[in-house]
This record gives sequence, structure tokens and C-alpha cells, in this order.
Amino acid sequence: MLEKNVIAGFSKWPKSKKIEWLVETYASNSQEMTRDLKSFWHPGEELQRIIDGFSENTVSNYVLPYGIAPNFMIDGRNYAIPMVIEESSVVAAASSAAKFWADRGGFHTKVIDTRKVGQVHFFWKGDFNLLQTHQQELKNALTKQVASLTANMRKRGGGVLDLELLDLSLQEPNYYQLRVAFETCDSMGANFINSVLEAFAEGLQGFITQHPAFSGNTHEIDILMSILSNYTPECLVEAWVECPVEDLGVVCETMDGASFADRFAKAVRVAQIDPYRAVTHNKGIFNGIDAIVLATGNDFRAIEACGHAYAARDGQYRSLSKCEIVDGKFRFSLEIPLAVGTVGGLTVLHPLAKRTLEVLGNPSARELMSIIASVGLAQNFAAVRSLVTTGIQQGHMKLHLLNILNHLGANETETTAAQTFFEEKTVSHAAVTLFLEGWREAAQVSKGVVMAVKKE
Repeated sequence: MLEKNVIAGFSKWPKSKKIEWLVETYASNSQEMTRDLKSFWHPGEELQRIIDGFSENTVSNYVLPYGIAPNFMIDGRNYAIPMVIEESSVVAAASSAAKFWADRGGFHTKVIDTRKVGQVHFFWKGDFNLLQTHQQELKNALTKQVASLTANMRKRGGGVLDLELLDLSLQEPNYYQLRVAFETCDSMGANFINSVLEAFAEGLQGFITQHPAFSGNTHEIDILMSILSNYTPECLVEAWVECPVEDLGVVCETMDGASFADRFAKAVRVAQIDPYRAVTHNKGIFNGIDAIVLATGNDFRAIEACGHAYAARDGQYRSLSKCEIVDGKFRFSLEIPLAVGTVGGLTVLHPLAKRTLEVLGNPSARELMSIIASVGLAQNFAAVRSLVTTGIQQGHMKLHLLNILNHLGANETETTAAQTFFEEKTVSHAAVTLFLEGWREAAQVSKGVVMAVKKE
């Protein structure tokens, strides 16, 4: 029976007490749940303490596969890409696309900009035009106020790039905004940005209170909130692959390069036109992007949110990638905002995030943007290639076969037999179930025959 009372002080309980309460309240088998939760604790106590500190009320660790997609040629350099993802076929698809394009010049990238954005949202019934008149003076005062906060970032080539006052009072009465552009170099910079914004909010209030131009203004400014924006359309990277159309003739046995290129371009065009298709199309891109973002300890939720907003920047949700065929050349490209970091946060604390960056050659944030965009493009190429040729399920279900076999409790011998049996056959849960039932029945008959022979 579920406990109905509100739990007080749960966050202060030791982990052992949290687990005890959890299993007593929710487990159908308390011993099994306790065993499973504790089995994923890291054996190193110090490392487990660090992992527990990543979040709150932790009782265990949740494990996801950490795979490698080799053969990525990006801007003339070869990479093996660590990917953290549980979905079957993603790593295999990325690897296949990477190998295909490695022989055709690889992936090319261009970092367009690395600006990030923060906002101070405020309400004020005073004279906004007067405030705008003194905007440069305000900017100088605010910049001086945060000098100590931005000193280290400025030494690395970053800091506050610009700020502007926005009048949004037509959408919401008395609502205005201080929008600030930042460069955070190799760090994601969330804490830095938020600290500066809160200081700006305090400085904005002080400026209006103390400046003689506003001496007759009796309206107090109401700071609603000061927070970074995860929409960073100017923190942008482009990745692309290209080759002569005839080089695509090896993609599918049933069509030549020109036919494949035409079908591929049409599929991408459909994702530009139809939001229903675009969402699935872009989800495939993020299959690759999220996997490497997770592996590097970056914020995949922020990157997803920004990417999807960017896909709808003209008022309709569209594909993030595009395909062109001009003068016999096939060009497939992706333009996407990626606010990532390679220093600070989990990139330092999580052991595998550190190893991921080591495998990638300890890239700068700009280099990581290029790598991530290339993986997203590779994943998109592999998915669309399958869709317009063999269909998505053939390869996906072959790789999903092992999951089905594990779900059905297949042993090693049964797994080997099933993999052989389904090499040239369609995989489905029902088909695998029937195969195992037949195999086990035959095994029982065979066992019975052997026993009978032994008795004789």
C-alpha cells in the first residue's frame, strides 16, 4: 500500500534510509529492489560520493552504454567518437556513415559564431525612452560593476560582448528587457553568465535610483528574473559532406548514384515542408548529437531545446539539414546552434567525460562544436539513406534482435542460433518468440531422445 503522508526532510536522510523507505513503500519485492539499486553503486567510495553530488536524493546510478563510432574524418583529422545512447543501431549507423564519407573527403565544418545570450527581465512604469537615451552610460556603469566577475574570462578572450535594452511593453504592459551577449570561450558558462546577469540587475536598479536624470521618477523597477537563455542562434556551426553524384552509386544495388541522390534530396525537402516529418527527421539528428553531448558531460536538454527552436525560427518547424544537387555535385549540410564547453562542470568531474575529451584530442569548445555537428549529420545521412533504399526497420531490427532475445531469456546457444537464423529474415518480437519456442521444443525432444538412448 502506498504511503500517503508527505515525506519531510527526505533530502537530509542518509542514502541507506532513502532506499529503505523507497523499497518499503513501493517495492513488490524489497530484497530484489534493494539488490538492484545497490548493484549499480560504484565500488570506489570517493567516486560514488562525487557522482552522488551531481544531483539530489541519489540512491543509485543509471547505466547507459558507452560506445565508439570510428572512422570520422572531420576537417582532415580522424576521430573515434564516444557515444552514450541506449537506442539500437545509432552507433552502428553513425559508424557506417563515417566510413562512407571518409573515402569522399570526410566532413567539413565552419564555426559561424560562439555568442551566448542572457537576459534581465524587468517591469517598470517609468520613462523607458529616457532610459534608452542613457543606454551607453548605463552600459559603461554595468560593465564597470562586473569587472571583477569578468576579469578571468576577459583574460581568456571572453566576457560581455554587448548589451541592449528592449521594449516589449506592447506584448506585456511595462515589460522590458536587458539582453546581453557573452563569449565564454571553452566553458559552457552558465554560472558565469547568471552571476553577471544578477549583478547587472542590481546595477540597473542602482542606476535608475541614483542617476540625476531619473530624480523625479518615483516608479520603482521590478526585476522579475535574471537568467541565461538556452536559445543561442548565434552560437552556430555548419557541417557538410559533398561528392560527385556518380560516387553515390555504391549506396544501393538497385539504383545508380543520380537516382539515389534525387530520392535523398526529395526526402530532405519533405522534412523542410512537413513539420510531422521534420520532427522525426531532426530527432534522428539528435540521436547522434545527444549521444556525444552526454559522453562529454554537456547539457543535452539545453542543446535539444535550442536546436528545435532554431528549426522553427521562421515560424514553421523545419529540417535542420538540407540537400542540394548542383552541376552534378551532391551536397548535404547541417546548420545548428551548439552551446557546449570543454572545461568546468561534469567535463572535469565525471571520469568518462574526461576520457571522452581525451579520446577526442582534448578539443576546444569550437572544435567540439564541429565534431558534434558532424556526428549529427552522419546520423541523419544514415537514417535518410535507409529510408529511401531498404527502409529503416531492416537494419534497426537486426540490431534490436539481441534486446528481444535478452527480454525472452535466451541463453548463449539460443542467441547464437537465433542470430544465424535471422541473418536473411525479417526480425520481429513475434518471429523471435516463435523461433525460440520451436528451438526449445526441439531441444527438449532431442534431450528426451538422448535420455532414452542412455536408458537402453
